[in-house]
Amino acid sequence: MSEAGAVLADLTEESEELDALVAGLPAERWATPTPAAGWTLAHQIAHLAWTDQKALLAATDPDRFLRVAVPEALAAPLTFVDEGAEAAAQAPPAELLQSWRAGREALREALTQWPAGDKLPWYGPPMSVASMASARLMETWAHGQDVADALEVTRTPTARLRHIARIGVRTRNFAYSVHHLTPPEEEFRVELRAPWGSPRSSAAESGGGRELWAYGPQDAAQRVTGDALEFCLLATQRAHRADLPSLRAEGADAERWLGIAQAFAGPPGTGRPSTAKGGAR
Repeated sequence: MSEAGAVLADLTEESEELDALVAGLPAERWATPTPAAGWTLAHQIAHLAWTDQKALLAATDPDRFLRVAVPEALAAPLTFVDEGAEAAAQAPPAELLQSWRAGREALREALTQWPAGDKLPWYGPPMSVASMASARLMETWAHGQDVADALEVTRTPTARLRHIARIGVRTRNFAYSVHHLTPPEEEFRVELRAPWGSPRSSAAESGGGRELWAYGPQDAAQRVTGDALEFCLLATQRAHRADLPSLRAEGADAERWLGIAQAFAGPPGTGRPSTAKGGAR
């Protein structure tokens, strides 16, 4: 299976797992608030459905995406995402769920048929199919975490986290830039303990009985180590650093990065407040 095909398969599994969390809920439960201020369960699913539709437009009619969707975003860069979620969330829950299901399946088919080597237009730089699928998986997982937290459900981490971890590492310089900081010139070493039972990936090394997802030069002075789930929660800003005890930084630059890490596009996120005793550190 190609890299893009593997990511698309993981995206399908991630979407189905989230679907199972909301599919059996009565309509009134879709109004349950989530940790994202002002967003209910309906907003979370609506956001995913809305973004899938934009990605589908980019894959099926690139010219229209550039001619219509991009100018709309530029006209309201700080609000267009929230406005899209708000509008889609007004649909009845059953209709919203069906829209999300149909849209993500249409997107999967469109990305499967996209010419190999070509890139899709997007709101930022053009993206390969593998990158687009990885980004959709990251968002699905992150917003799924909001849903799980709202429903007080604990999800079992899977090997699909490797896609999110990779994005978290690759967006290091972006995190610095959105905070108006100069990114460090040297690479960091990042070593993350994968979930139990994760298959070996091309970036994995054996370590401590669990797979180790490793990035960057082994002799790097700036290092980050810890649990892959905790790193993904940090990079998607679904948990506060003080609540992620396994994450460790060696070096001032690495320490700074763990305070600003952001895997998603847009301005600096507000993150989540700490639930640790004694508050944020």
